[in-house]
Amino acid sequence: MKSIIAVHSYKGGTGKTSLSVNLAASLAKRGRKVAILDLDFRAPSLFSILKMEDSNLWINDYLNGASTINKILQETNGKGLNKGKLFAGLANPSTEAIRDMSAKDRKWEMRALGRLLSLRNTLLKEQNFDFIVFDTSPGLQYSSINAIVSADLVIVVTTSDRSDVNGTSRMLRELYNLFEKKTGVVINKILDANLDSKKEELNKRAKEVYQVSLLGLVPCFCEVLKSQGNLIFVEDKPNHPFTKIMDEIATRIEKNEI
Repeated sequence: MKSIIAVHSYKGGTGKTSLSVNLAASLAKRGRKVAILDLDFRAPSLFSILKMEDSNLWINDYLNGASTINKILQETNGKGLNKGKLFAGLANPSTEAIRDMSAKDRKWEMRALGRLLSLRNTLLKEQNFDFIVFDTSPGLQYSSINAIVSADLVIVVTTSDRSDVNGTSRMLRELYNLFEKKTGVVINKILDANLDSKKEELNKRAKEVYQVSLLGLVPCFCEVLKSQGNLIFVEDKPNHPFTKIMDEIATRIEKNEI
């Protein structure tokens, strides 16, 4: 099933971008044609993680109407993707570009929404992409709301931090209900050493707190933190437990088990 997936969070520091990249790589590893777009214009990082720092055109240019999406997307040099392909659309990391995107008004954001919505025809239908993954800006910026509105599925990444739990549950309850989007939660960086024995309890508690489907529970892996974004675990460490969790989430998405 072709679809647009927005990965969102209530606040920064949840591991949202890492999950976005690894999820996109996991879907590509299955032989799918996948595009990941960096819509976190206030803190672009996809260019660094994917080691694609020589771009001349950015997602900013597409949303500004200065370029087509075909000129923006670049194929990554992903490992172990079999017959799959992973393309990336990068956000401009320059200070000037960040300042410019932060100053956009509501009229511009409405035009940008139209351009995001048009990707369904341009990429999913005309160019036969299977999935588009949006790595969104955390919080309730116009850009993140546009991404949510454009998506078929929204994955909200949260942690066990009290302020994150409270903020995420409030955001889901007060805002996401308006969108009526298929939504799943991934709880990341869980510190409990006995996670395996408490999965059932944590699943039940999460569903009560967030009242949406729980897509995954991800322990706090020291190796992931130490990599500091220099590794894409799905590609570089295919047997790592983090990779297996990402593959499980990708399988649920493919099977529409959300």
